[in-house]
Amino acid sequence: MGSERTIISAAAAICLCTVLLCGSALRRSSQRSEGLASQAVTAQPTQATPSDAALIQKGKLLFDQTPKYAYHYVGNKLACGDCHSRSGTADYAAPLVNVAGLFPMFSKRAGHEITLKDRIQECFVRSEAGRPLPPDSPEMQALAAYIRSLSCNPQNGKPCAKRGLVKLPELKGDAARGKLIYVKAECAICHGKDGAGIPPVMPPVWGPGSFNDGAGMNNPSKMAAYVFHNMPQNNPGSLTPQQAYDVAAYIHTKPRPEFHQIYKTF
Repeated sequence: MGSERTIISAAAAICLCTVLLCGSALRRSSQRSEGLASQAVTAQPTQATPSDAALIQKGKLLFDQTPKYAYHYVGNKLACGDCHSRSGTADYAAPLVNVAGLFPMFSKRAGHEITLKDRIQECFVRSEAGRPLPPDSPEMQALAAYIRSLSCNPQNGKPCAKRGLVKLPELKGDAARGKLIYVKAECAICHGKDGAGIPPVMPPVWGPGSFNDGAGMNNPSKMAAYVFHNMPQNNPGSLTPQQAYDVAAYIHTKPRPEFHQIYKTF
C-alpha cells in the first residue's frame, strides 16, 4: 500500500507540474470573460530534453529566418514567420499553437488527407515559392519539432481559441481605393511602393520576392482578414473591413511568382 501511495502521489505531482507548465505558457487575457480558451493561442514551447530543446531551437530559427537557414528550398524572400506572426503564436495570424494534434486532416486544396509534414511542404512550395523539403531532412525534423512544441499537449487534437484568421463579412474590394489606402495607411513605408519590402525585416507583398499565386495569401478574402487584424503593424485594427478588402484587392492586381503545378498535391 505504501508503494502504491508513493506511485499515485508521484503521478499526481507529475500531472500537476504538467498543468503548471502549460498554464505558465498562456498569456493573461485582457478580458476575464474570455477565460482560458482566449489564452491558448499564446502558448510557448514546452520543456524538453536537451537534445529535443536543441532541435526545437533550430526549428524556431528556421521558422523565423527561413531564407537564411533553408535557402536550398526557398524560392523567395519570405520566412514562415512573415505570415504566422510572432513565431507562430500571434492571435488570428494563422497561429500554430495546438495545431500539431489536428493532423492528419483532410485538405480541400490538396484533395486528400495530409500530415503535419505535408502541411509544412505546402508552405514551402506555395507561400515560399520554393520546393519541398525531403521528408526526413534535418530542416523538416526541426520545423516539425518546433510546431509540436507550441502545444501543451500536441496529441489532444483541439485547436486553439484564436486559430486561423478573423471572420469578416464577404465584401468586394476596390483596387483603386486600395492603392490610396496602401499609401495613406503607411503600408508603403514598410512594404515599399514597389511591394518589395525590406527583407528580412519587412516582407515583400508582391513581386519575385513574395508568395506565389498558389499561396493562401493570394486569396483576397484571406489577405483582407489578415490585414484587418494585424496591419498596419504600428496601429493594427485601424482599418475597416472594407478598407482591408480594398488593400487586398490592390495587392492582388500585382505580379508575383507562378505556382508550379508539379506540386499541386501539396
